[in-house]
Amino acid sequence: MRYREPAVAGRFYPDNPGDLIQQIASYFDQPSHSTIVPKAIIAPHAGYFYSGAIAAAAYRLLANKKPAYNKVLLLGPSHYVGLRGAALPRSDRFITPMGEVAIDRELVEALLYQRLAIESDTAHQQEHALEVQLPLLQYCLSDFSLVPVVVGDSGSEAISKLIKATLSYAPDRPAPLVVVSSDLSHYHSYPLANRLDQETRSTILALDTHLTSQQACGCHAINGLLDYGKQQGWQIQCVSHANSGDIMAHNEHRAPRDSEEVVGYASFVLY
Repeated sequence: MRYREPAVAGRFYPDNPGDLIQQIASYFDQPSHSTIVPKAIIAPHAGYFYSGAIAAAAYRLLANKKPAYNKVLLLGPSHYVGLRGAALPRSDRFITPMGEVAIDRELVEALLYQRLAIESDTAHQQEHALEVQLPLLQYCLSDFSLVPVVVGDSGSEAISKLIKATLSYAPDRPAPLVVVSSDLSHYHSYPLANRLDQETRSTILALDTHLTSQQACGCHAINGLLDYGKQQGWQIQCVSHANSGDIMAHNEHRAPRDSEEVVGYASFVLY
């Protein structure tokens, strides 16, 4: 067995299993009143203090799927490694404080055979964008296998093809859930970030596949998902949004400061 150990446990989220479950559970104390059954979600990947509740607003919708999803295609940006195209791991399992997540090696090998991605443990080793989604998935899904994809510089059509190949690999089996990990704008003043992120949310809701890295760090994966979703006739909704200035103001019981440099977060559901 080849394992990918957690890289940001204890920093982005608790490394103690009990503390981690308790923190995640606090985001799910209010049930969703939506009946939407997701085909895909887009969720942020900052530390749970900042973006956990916004991500969980989309993850709560997974409870509407009966039986539960048993496979997840997880895509997110490459923050640490220069990468063109997409990268799959050599690992057999990803580890979190909540246990092991099995990699679907059969599907990974099929995507590699079709040259829709390269194989690279280096791209996955330190990448937090995928890792922070795993405990949320483990909390929502009792048992699932994973196809984890780090996405570098890539056109929307290439990522759309990878998504299509994954979702159509075994048409006699339930389709995997698609999860794209992305934050929005980074380190602008609070008023400017609000304007930029509102424009970005409108772009995503229009299924416009021309997002840039200035709008969302996971722009390439989002563009590919939107391209595929448009082909399939999927609909999309924004589930929740805020920025780090909003989170800090809420926790400090004050109004957001215009001078703060903030990071934007939003979650979406495609169905």
